[in-house]
Amino acid sequence: MSPNSSDAPTPPAAVRAYLTTKELVLTGELPAGHLLSEGDIAERLGMSRTPVREAFLRLQAEELLQLIPKRGAVVAPVPPGEADDVLDAREALETAAVRRLVRGIRTGASLTEAAAGLRAIVKTQHEHADSGDLVAFADADEAFHRAIVAAGGNALTTRFYATLADRQRRMSIQALGPDLDHIEIVLREHSELADAVAGGDADGFAVLLRSHLDGTHHPDTTRPARARRGSGR
Repeated sequence: MSPNSSDAPTPPAAVRAYLTTKELVLTGELPAGHLLSEGDIAERLGMSRTPVREAFLRLQAEELLQLIPKRGAVVAPVPPGEADDVLDAREALETAAVRRLVRGIRTGASLTEAAAGLRAIVKTQHEHADSGDLVAFADADEAFHRAIVAAGGNALTTRFYATLADRQRRMSIQALGPDLDHIEIVLREHSELADAVAGGDADGFAVLLRSHLDGTHHPDTTRPARARRGSGR
């Protein structure tokens, strides 16, 4: 049965308030520093403030909101140093997954099949880029990198990588939003990463991945020169 079916149970009010508020924060519609009240979300969703209060407490535990007594909550910024911590974790997990895949320590998809799956996601990203849907593009970006880890066939690292998804989405939207030229570069680099997987070039993949992560999330120091080289202009 489809999750959108009319027969599907409606989530509890607190869950709806949690999911809605979290999405607003992760997509940047509610940016860091934004002050919101329980009444704002309650009115948006047509519910009382009690389930919204429960949702806010849950989001504070996830470090997405900071509650202010009698005023509401402020959207928390990404903590100092967390972005680099996330990037280092992603680099380690994705590189290890490709090395494991190249060594053949799994049953299932071959290098060719893994690369084909990555290229299919890149195609989807092109479609989202053409339509200007940055949120969907960021979702596909997370799916691309998660697919790399999944291809390694290590269930433990795949589960751990999934815990980074929310932070990864938020970081990607923040990094890509200001400059649409970055999207074109990301698409090209994703294709290069897929090619490295197809060729079984684990060392080349590692170099490309580090450059890709730095270029996307630290563009002021790494992206301009690389963009000029890739543009041909």
